[in-house]
Amino acid sequence: MDVTTLQAQSVNTAQPASLNSSLVPPNALNLTQVLIEPDYQWRIHNCKISDKTLTQDLPLPFLYHYDRLTDEIKQKQPLTPQLLAQFNTPMMAKAAADLLGVDAAMISAPWHVKVTGSLVVFSEALQLAVRLHWSNTGRQAEPIYTKTKEDALAAAFKDWQFFGRVDVIYKNTNQALISIDDRQTAEAVLPILPSNEYQKLPATHALAILTTLEEHKSKLPWFEAAILARIE
Repeated sequence: MDVTTLQAQSVNTAQPASLNSSLVPPNALNLTQVLIEPDYQWRIHNCKISDKTLTQDLPLPFLYHYDRLTDEIKQKQPLTPQLLAQFNTPMMAKAAADLLGVDAAMISAPWHVKVTGSLVVFSEALQLAVRLHWSNTGRQAEPIYTKTKEDALAAAFKDWQFFGRVDVIYKNTNQALISIDDRQTAEAVLPILPSNEYQKLPATHALAILTTLEEHKSKLPWFEAAILARIE
């Protein structure tokens, strides 16, 4: 399938059914739609880690530690008013064991995992590159209970996600490119002009793109392959 045919397909899907067609330029490519079209032969460039936390030396609220106890130990150590008062108090596993009066070995310390990074996905055919950001969690860190840090890292990235800003470089002067967010107004349609520099998309447009990528992530394996290769 050639690029001309793909462009025609993209025009047909360039707008939500409820969006006034007069708001969309003729023959314009919809950025969200082309990003989920595998026949554009998308490639990943510059996948990198910007921040990484992988440690057992961070506290968790007492309730997390208490939940890790066996039912037998919980029966012997019921939640008293004094313990309930400590439920949201951050502490290390050993401190929780001391509070309960049990052996420290009975409460395992999790690995705290958070890795964030960025990547650029690009299509030579479209002369289009999009910079995205990814992480395993939106929280400060994800507690993972495994024996090794390698297993914790692998487990943490079974459910990675895109987040944050989206930047675009578009160098094709022969084909209009637009972004469409979820609003049903003229502002929903954003022309992306040709440029040699990255252009940051407005937050509503970035969210629309990231939501669509998340929905289609299982059909876009090049993203996960690049990220997993980078964190290993």
